[in-house]
Amino acid sequence: MRLLHTMLRVGDLQRSIDFYTKVLGMKLLRTTDRPEQKYTLAFVGYGTNPDHAELELTYNYGVNKYDLGTAYGHIAIAVPNVYKSCDDVRAAGGNVTRDAGPVKGGTTVIAFVQDPYGYKI
Repeated sequence: MRLLHTMLRVGDLQRSIDFYTKVLGMKLLRTTDRPEQKYTLAFVGYGTNPDHAELELTYNYGVNKYDLGTAYGHIAIAVPNVYKSCDDVRAAGGNVTRDAGPVKGGTTVIAFVQDPYGYKI
């Protein structure tokens, strides 16, 4: 397994991109706009996967502010077989909150599990 990215929701995508690139020195790696799902993604980081973890900035259309603490989205981890990983998490007593399947609007297969405090991974 390896860490892929951490996702944060942002109210002003360009302001966030400017902060992470101009203030913290990260690079804008790629952007994706998903109008049907009403969100835009920007990935920033000091390098790209698989050598570096990335930060996913998510702008949800029409949401310009989040309360401190509510912007956390998830931590993404790459696994060799997401279907087997879900079975392994369940067998170990973990909570799978989204079974393995394609991401909405895409083909990447994802799943979500929840840590003991409710954070998505």
